Amino acid sequence: MIQYTNQGNKDTRSGFGDGLTELGRTNPKVVALCADLIGSLKMQPFVDENPERFFQVGIAEANMMGIAAGLSISGFIPFTGTFANFSTGRVYDQIRQSIAYSGKNVKICASHAGVTLGEDGATHQILEDIGLMKMLPGMTVINPCDYNQTKAATLAIADYEGPVYLRFGRPSIANFTTPELGFEIGKGILLNPGNDVTLIATGHLVWEALKAAEMLETDGISAEVINIHTIKPLDETLIINSIQKTGAVVTAEEHNYLGGLGESIAGLLALKHPTPMEFVATQDCFGESGTPSQLMEKYGLNRNAIYQKAKVVIARK
Repeated sequence: MIQYTNQGNKDTRSGFGDGLTELGRTNPKVVALCADLIGSLKMQPFVDENPERFFQVGIAEANMMGIAAGLSISGFIPFTGTFANFSTGRVYDQIRQSIAYSGKNVKICASHAGVTLGEDGATHQILEDIGLMKMLPGMTVINPCDYNQTKAATLAIADYEGPVYLRFGRPSIANFTTPELGFEIGKGILLNPGNDVTLIATGHLVWEALKAAEMLETDGISAEVINIHTIKPLDETLIINSIQKTGAVVTAEEHNYLGGLGESIAGLLALKHPTPMEFVATQDCFGESGTPSQLMEKYGLNRNAIYQKAKVVIARK
């Protein structure tokens, strides 16, 4: 098994903030907008260094999307920042009409996604955002797994022409990827080779999938682990090649199983390679108030759940 080392827990939103700060120093076309959440999005260093390229719109997220679309017409590369719920659900009409429909070069950057938002509860814990965004024609959807990958994704989307939804989170989690892994939009990463089952994870669940693979190894089960950081466009070649080898797949995500990564992969397999499949995701429900660890446990979004689903899907082969 390939070994990965946790370099220390860090929050993925800080990866975004550090990436944005670097872009402020290297790309004069990058501008940032925020809906009264500078601290939560870790945008303060960019604001301090580039006050003329920052726009505080207040609690007016719909207006922020319209301003960002306008700035893109002038050749700027706007990065919007607010919570995932307010980045998508609250402003879906503005994103659809002003950004996606005309292919505006706007980067919609969303923190505090999923149940790991924690104590703020169901009203803020959006579990539908990936589905909302991936259904928009031309929208690229990225959900990185740790601090390092979030920073790399932030840098990469500045060079990508077209609308992007970048999703990240609040809690400190394992920071385990290295620059050697690289980051290419639309290309997944094979983290661990295996022969008996494919574990495909995104976001916070990638580290949990690696740990589940270690648990399966003690049972003599060889699990292949794939990090799908880009949910749209999906790396179909990597996924199909793995599943043709293993004959079973488990997907893992901090999102509703309806509309998320798992649904995208299920659709791909239905068309190209029908395969036994299990989902680790929330089961068409809202979240609730609690600590991130409590909620991940309650909703079955952890290594133990992935381990159990792997056993189930292998038995179905």
